[in-house]
Amino acid sequence: MITVVILLFCLTAMAAGEQTAAINADAALQKLMDGNKRYVAAALIHPEQNPERRLEVAKGQHPFAIILTCSDSRVPPEIIFDQGLGDLFVVRVAGNVMADVVVGSIEYAVEHLNVSLVIVLGHERCGAVTAAVNGDEHSGQINSLTDALKPAVELARSQQGDLVDNAVKDNVKIVVKQLKTAKPILTKFVESGKLRIVGEYYDLDDGTVRILQDS
Repeated sequence: MITVVILLFCLTAMAAGEQTAAINADAALQKLMDGNKRYVAAALIHPEQNPERRLEVAKGQHPFAIILTCSDSRVPPEIIFDQGLGDLFVVRVAGNVMADVVVGSIEYAVEHLNVSLVIVLGHERCGAVTAAVNGDEHSGQINSLTDALKPAVELARSQQGDLVDNAVKDNVKIVVKQLKTAKPILTKFVESGKLRIVGEYYDLDDGTVRILQDS
């Protein structure tokens, strides 16, 4: 009886260890892109969304990817990537801009949850970027968002094409660079090859996510 109990304990510990061990960034990115293809094709499988999964993640979280994206209600990561409870560590802020609390949240998931992939996800017709392009002035703290987006807007002004769309994409690339150079934690993980930071763009009309920057 004791042997059986010990064996069951070991198997449980092994299973927990396998769950805790983060999948590598390549596999995580492929899992996300496969999920997006299902979403675009209206072939969602809604993985890991049952009561059993709810009870499982209640005991601890082991997300396989971090998503930094806009607060826009039309851009829900778990839906557009067809993922489930506990799969994604999501940080949402209008315009997916940088701030100390954003970096700190990502650092936590990288350092303590062993996540090896960060996605910076911009999207088509972003309201925050549009406000920054228009130079709108707002009361309260909204200006802090548009101010954070001004470098991308100025960079986009010299480019051909839609100014807002170009600014959205430039902002993604800027934030990717900022995260890669965020010392000491994120830079350390990037330089050691333990962390991959990828910039992506979400098309509101057809639902596709495509990679903008991955280097």
